[in-house]
Amino acid sequence: MLENELGTTSNRLVFETELARFGPEQSAPTPLREARLYCSRWANAHYENFVVASLLLPRTLRQDFHNIYAYCRWADNLADEIAEPQRSLALLDWWERELVQCWEGSPRHPVMVALQQTIATHRLSPAPFHDLLSAFRQDQQTHRYADDAQLLDYCSRSANPVGRILLQLADASTIENCHLSDQICIGLQLANFCQDVSRDAAQGRIYVPQQRWTRHDVNEAMLLKCQATDALRVMLSEWCALARSYLTIGRPLVAQVPRWLRTDIGLFIGGGQAILDEIARQGYDVWSSRPRVSKWKQLRLLTSSWLARSGAVAS
Repeated sequence: MLENELGTTSNRLVFETELARFGPEQSAPTPLREARLYCSRWANAHYENFVVASLLLPRTLRQDFHNIYAYCRWADNLADEIAEPQRSLALLDWWERELVQCWEGSPRHPVMVALQQTIATHRLSPAPFHDLLSAFRQDQQTHRYADDAQLLDYCSRSANPVGRILLQLADASTIENCHLSDQICIGLQLANFCQDVSRDAAQGRIYVPQQRWTRHDVNEAMLLKCQATDALRVMLSEWCALARSYLTIGRPLVAQVPRWLRTDIGLFIGGGQAILDEIARQGYDVWSSRPRVSKWKQLRLLTSSWLARSGAVAS
């Protein structure tokens, strides 16, 4: 049974092992009960902040969040954990065919079996799920961006869909809320890019738009060398300010969603701002060491968001 096979002393699932078990060669659909358990195990093993956030959700929605997270995690791993780009693209095509079966047939993969129930229960639109796969495919082929507009188009498919799915779950998917959610998601994506400039460069990816290099007399060799210079720090400080502005624009969403979702949105915004604060504290040097938000800071953010939801402090 899956519930026994998924046990792991390290609390981490090895993706290649999972792909060998549940890849394109899987012959029979996974029973729903085991599929739901699989998604929960996957979520709990991979992202402790997600686990904390999910515990604050209504019990009736936790499994749905686990199913959606497992879908996103698997898609991301198919893009990032596969060494050969062509194999990654082929696997993403297979993953999308499985996704289509959630609306049109009977998927086999445990994540898709569980996700199909979430989609049916909440009448979720397929567009955000397909948009994510479009962005993951782009990661296999595009490693440089000419300007902000090009990067924002990528963010609209790599980050914004997650917020829109959450709004659908909350039955709060108005035009205004979607716009505000998009701002938050873009801000979070940019904050993560700022945090990981050095790490991404080591993998041959540069998300900082080339127009920003030119403005600060930065070139590709400087970015790939991964050594802090005054020009790189100034460029990064400007980019961080842009990320912070998106988070600020999106903040009114906190007051416009159901009460149960406010804590999570507050955590997302606070987490993004905390990353940007840590980058600033390091003097915009993300090359010497990767900025990290301390456990104590994470706890403070969680407490603040919980009190805001409870009405003890202003949201």
